[in-house]
Amino acid sequence: QVHLVESGGGSVQAGGSLSLTCVASSYTYRPWCMGWFRQAPGKEREAVAVIDDDGSAVYAESVKGRFTISRDRKNTLILKMDSLKPEDTALYYCAAGRGSWAFPKAAYLNEAAYAHWGQGTQVTVSS
Repeated sequence: QVHLVESGGGSVQAGGSLSLTCVASSYTYRPWCMGWFRQAPGKEREAVAVIDDDGSAVYAESVKGRFTISRDRKNTLILKMDSLKPEDTALYYCAAGRGSWAFPKAAYLNEAAYAHWGQGTQVTVSS
């Protein structure tokens, strides 16, 4: 079991920056992948960025060049978001993968690979 708590959401104007933090605790294994997903009102949840235990990151096309994901040895996950756009407005979730084993990078952004989820933190970007 992995307990995830997000923080750092808020409101910002377009072009601004925010950083989200996810603290993992109560884990009995070190997840191979951890990542950020988001869900906007009326839309399905989508992947934003994922990082594996080797430090290799995968980003959704919509955030490439603007968002940076990082992870430390204590499984604290950070998402640095720059040049924010109104379409980035969503509830952002931290997620931890199902196991400590490596799996193909092509599956990193697949929600089915993640078994543990935080409660979410709201990000609102105004134009």
